[in-house]
Amino acid sequence: MIQSNLSDDSIGMALRLALSERMIREEDTSVIFYDLSFLAARIGYLVSCFPQNTLHGLAIKANPLTRIMEFVREIAPNIGVEAASIGEVTMALRTGYQANQVVFDSPVKTVTDLNFALRKGVHLNIDNLSELKRVEKLLTTMEYPDFQINITSDHSLATDLPGSIGIRINPQIGMGSILESSVAGEYSKFGVPIKYYREELEKAFLTYPWLTGVHLHVGSQGCPMQMLTDGIGVLYDFAEELNIKRTKCGFPLISVFDIGGGLPVSYKSATPAPSMEEYIERISVRAPKLFNEDFFKLITEFGRWTYTNSGFTVSRVEYVKRDPTINTAMLHTGADLFVRECLNPHDWPHEYTVFDQHGNLKHGHDHNPYNLAGPLCFAGDIIAKNVKLPEVEEGDFIVVHDTGGYTFSMWSRYNSRQTPRIIGYREGGFTILKERETLEELQRFWE
Repeated sequence: MIQSNLSDDSIGMALRLALSERMIREEDTSVIFYDLSFLAARIGYLVSCFPQNTLHGLAIKANPLTRIMEFVREIAPNIGVEAASIGEVTMALRTGYQANQVVFDSPVKTVTDLNFALRKGVHLNIDNLSELKRVEKLLTTMEYPDFQINITSDHSLATDLPGSIGIRINPQIGMGSILESSVAGEYSKFGVPIKYYREELEKAFLTYPWLTGVHLHVGSQGCPMQMLTDGIGVLYDFAEELNIKRTKCGFPLISVFDIGGGLPVSYKSATPAPSMEEYIERISVRAPKLFNEDFFKLITEFGRWTYTNSGFTVSRVEYVKRDPTINTAMLHTGADLFVRECLNPHDWPHEYTVFDQHGNLKHGHDHNPYNLAGPLCFAGDIIAKNVKLPEVEEGDFIVVHDTGGYTFSMWSRYNSRQTPRIIGYREGGFTILKERETLEELQRFWE
């Protein structure tokens, strides 16, 4: 196991050092921090838990910062990325990732997207049966100058594709506690539901020898470990059954197994996160061949698990409104960074701490609780309600913990707020990962 959450002490040390080195300027009303040592340790731990040939496709959508992507590639050259759009595929390739380190998932790929992915040789996860037909047509009719494809009358395909191709299957094993992030119920907008289209899926795998992968994703946060394991088990049994039949057809075996991500993280320092070791042990019992490199190459897509606990967000308190039963701290971060937290606070809680203007942790509890309100012009822009905090004063800093994933990547342009400065730190040194947006840059966005 490794440390799950950054402590108040470690956050305070980083904040005080940043203030002393003037990394937080007067205009930096909010700042996002990343503990790069913590992130490096977490990635190293992830790699150590899985077979050596596993491709860990870290979800770009969780954290698309270019300098974070570059940092991860430098510390772990065998790490890959999962891309949810052709834009993210392009970002990955331009950031230095090799095509075989990129996993392309999206439920709405155009023909142009598919052609680009096939030519580049990324791992392509087909989302639905209509998309499967598009891929078949591209492979049989398009000219690919970078490699040679030989199609015979029975649809056999020479094994000289530069990338691999799988299909996303919904195991239909139920919903987690957060409906909006659960994608393996009886209905899902993602993938092919196995209960309804098992025959069609089997026919596809026994028609196309180039279809050598299966992919699932049960959900992100709110899905218990048993549900994740059950989903993997459904696809494992299906692949094992199909591999017997593919062998008889002379087809290559289904050898790429993408288990997705979804292992929950801890947003509460007193509540330990589920253990990666226990997760792997459960998978090994349910699907014993998955961790044998002679049978399968695993792909994972851990985004939230990788990034979330490595980051925190600091906002200066601009005003404090004190009413008879509630205080309101007016902050420079709200639904622009925390849209899920504002719209669904029950399912997306964070921990909050207060530091004074010098970066010293404040203690105790004010006699009234606090609402933490953002700067946007709608009433729902409140990231937390009735939070017990020390007495908050103008100029203090409110820290929102565990914001390294699915925070800045979900930035909203509503009210035309400038994006904040983003800072990485490691062994006492700071790096600007992204500079605060200027007013001129903001204007250009709307032109």
